[in-house]
Amino acid sequence: MTHYKSKMVEPIHLPAREERAANLEDAGYNLFNLDADDVFVDLLTDSGTGTMSAEQWAAMIRGDEAYAGSSSFRKLEDAVADVMGFDHVVPAHQGRGAENVLYGTILEEGDVVLNNTHFDTTRAHVANQGAEAVDCPVPEASEFDSEGDFKGNFSVDEGRRVVDEVGAENVPAVILTITNNSAAGQPVSIENTRAVREFCDEIDATFVLDACRFAENAYFVRNRESEFADATVAGVAREQLSYADVAVMSGKKDGLVNIGGFVACRDEDLYEHAKQRGILYEGFSTYGGMSGRDIEAMAVGLREAVEEDYIADRIEQVRFLGERIAEHGVPVFEPVGGHAVYLDAGEFLPQIPAEEFPGQALAVELYREGGVRCVELGSFAFPDSDRPELVRMAVPRRMYHKEHIEHVVDTVTAVWDRREEIGGYEVVDEPPMKEIRHFSAELAPL
Repeated sequence: MTHYKSKMVEPIHLPAREERAANLEDAGYNLFNLDADDVFVDLLTDSGTGTMSAEQWAAMIRGDEAYAGSSSFRKLEDAVADVMGFDHVVPAHQGRGAENVLYGTILEEGDVVLNNTHFDTTRAHVANQGAEAVDCPVPEASEFDSEGDFKGNFSVDEGRRVVDEVGAENVPAVILTITNNSAAGQPVSIENTRAVREFCDEIDATFVLDACRFAENAYFVRNRESEFADATVAGVAREQLSYADVAVMSGKKDGLVNIGGFVACRDEDLYEHAKQRGILYEGFSTYGGMSGRDIEAMAVGLREAVEEDYIADRIEQVRFLGERIAEHGVPVFEPVGGHAVYLDAGEFLPQIPAEEFPGQALAVELYREGGVRCVELGSFAFPDSDRPELVRMAVPRRMYHKEHIEHVVDTVTAVWDRREEIGGYEVVDEPPMKEIRHFSAELAPL
């Protein structure tokens, strides 16, 4: 297990309860609209919010800021090749920039894209190309307290059903998201990855692996899939990634950096097309919207992400949070996933119907109670869908200590004790693109 010592500290402040109530009203009861200074423990996302290592900070000093031919980019290429097994890299400023580059290259209007479960920005980028995003989770993905080692898997049976309905010629891409963020951060097995590879070959589709949390997924595979019991996390990661044609990556997760992302390709023709789109939207092909110092830090972070001690410590902290909350009878999606604990808001607040957003009501109360910011991933974030009512508590990497985790547990249990008092919400203002309304819409209590 990795142990850390602090080389830099930042004071944080818990506003008084009446201040927190006023902050919620000013934010339109949307936690994205809160000022970070008014948040005590921030579990909104694990994307770009973690703490970098001393080696990464040292690498930033070495960053090459050349517009073209940056030596820092060559180090990123080497890291992607060594850790992930892809030879061609198109850099982007972050994951959604990489999604724009990739899906703008391979999709067109009328296409259908399959995924174990599309996350919000992925779904929006598919829709932005005029394509339709269809989820193909396995049935156990919606079972909150059932046993299951790989509840994030892709249902090939459901994928074949969709293909039979729309035609293989209309399904140019199949995406496998590891871990499955919208299915409570549940992992995907290599057995399932191989089956998706075969399915893609059957229908002549590009196999895209959304690799944001590839290292966390590899840890679960190593611990749960008997074939890999004696493998290293690094070896498992390369094996799983080897089945994909292309990977899309937010470096802000398992790249262990605060900004950055990329598309990684095997096919030269796809790479050249993606590179040209990257130049148009992100920047020249050796910086892609990032500074050289950020690229250099990500090259180090990718290698650190598959270190055994680091990843064990990472998963253990999230598991500890989930188990401590569940001990109090709070409904938690089990088994706990890799990057976050997911609360079952529908069971937590059964008096609130889906159209009154029980997940958002719960997230609001967690901030009101203890200054803890989380995110709703239910009917508010995914309108016109049958997603379960979840609240995600995403733990930033290498950032919070045990006392912070204990504060979160105390906050959740305090809200649990007064759960019958909590009411629902209505949307009073939202943007035209409903797929991303949860980032900026405003609500009001009913």
